[in-house]
Amino acid sequence: MKLNFIALAVPLFIFFMLLEYWVSVKKGKVVYHFNEAVANLNVGIGERLSDLLTTGAFFYVFSWVHHHFALFTIPASLFTWVLLFLLTDLIWYWYHRFGHEVNLFWSVHVVHHQSEDFNFTVSARITVFQAVARGLFWSVLPLIGFDPAMITILLLIHGAYPFFTHTQLIGKLGWLEYILVTPSHHRVHHSSNPAYLDKNYGDVLIIWDKIFGTFKEEQEEPVYGLTTPLKSYSFLWQHAHFILEMMVAFRSAQGLRNKLRVLFGKPDDIDPRIRPYLERKLLNRNEQVEQKLWLQQFIFLQTLFTLSLLFIIILLEWYFKPVQLLIAALFIVFSVISTGAMLEQKRWVFYPDFARLGLAGIFLFSFIPSVYLLVTVLLSLAVILAFYKTIQHRYVSLLYTYG
Repeated sequence: MKLNFIALAVPLFIFFMLLEYWVSVKKGKVVYHFNEAVANLNVGIGERLSDLLTTGAFFYVFSWVHHHFALFTIPASLFTWVLLFLLTDLIWYWYHRFGHEVNLFWSVHVVHHQSEDFNFTVSARITVFQAVARGLFWSVLPLIGFDPAMITILLLIHGAYPFFTHTQLIGKLGWLEYILVTPSHHRVHHSSNPAYLDKNYGDVLIIWDKIFGTFKEEQEEPVYGLTTPLKSYSFLWQHAHFILEMMVAFRSAQGLRNKLRVLFGKPDDIDPRIRPYLERKLLNRNEQVEQKLWLQQFIFLQTLFTLSLLFIIILLEWYFKPVQLLIAALFIVFSVISTGAMLEQKRWVFYPDFARLGLAGIFLFSFIPSVYLLVTVLLSLAVILAFYKTIQHRYVSLLYTYG
């Protein structure tokens, strides 16, 4: 039986998240909040899903660059493994630093820093766009001459290690603080305290920050999140807000130099009045929305179901047809959009849920190609469309007022 064991990362990381939550409760330390945790997992689900496409694509790109353009041929040995590890970590440092200091890269990295919590779920806040940008930086390694298989193995380490630095439950680690990126170092990086801004970019080794002058020791209590909190749990808004801010700033910038500054300048160069303007125009924020226990339970079950589906799809990907994988992927995408809408009690949640219903019917039909099933699915969707205003009203009322 052919299985994709990368899927095991899903239950493994969930186990450590639950363990961290349990320990935090035992210690009486509040590090998890429901809305933040679900929003973080939504982004992580999207990232894990994108791995179905990007993981193989990166290996192909690395192999192609190595085969056609490698400057040297570097054989595997203890020395070259150590050298590759150091170069991989150094490239990560500069990728990460550019991700904070250059708007174009910050637009794909900002999602990782939006959460006002700091726990293992925050490590899941990685977008597919961030993975692509990171892969482009790492493409210099096969260009130098390192074997793509060696690079892939070390990238797995770089994917796993940072997960464990996103926690408040581990204090300082003695002499390891001088060498490795520890939870203490990374708490500084995720903080919006003025003294902590743009510090500690390292991934595994902290030595690069000390060499390039961006190291800061944890001293005062960190305040997590963006300097101007996003205050939104919407999957769509979290990914789009800074890109939209850049678009508005780019359109209003006068002259080529100023337009290039929007793309390659620092995030502070973007007019801070643009985000409130976009929020008023597009976000329609619900202030002080109180969730009933029923809604939280429903959101929790939906998130659990989406995670389970993601695990099955990745684990058994070789047994699904491409069209079935596409349908399942779209279902998962609409699911995290729906969950984000529920967290903010948006009425438009009806539309992604209607799309999910149609996708579920099509997915079932792909396994059971029955005319009766197809007719049933199409008729059901037609009835919902015919009476969508009434059905939407009742659905939203049940979702947000029941209990």
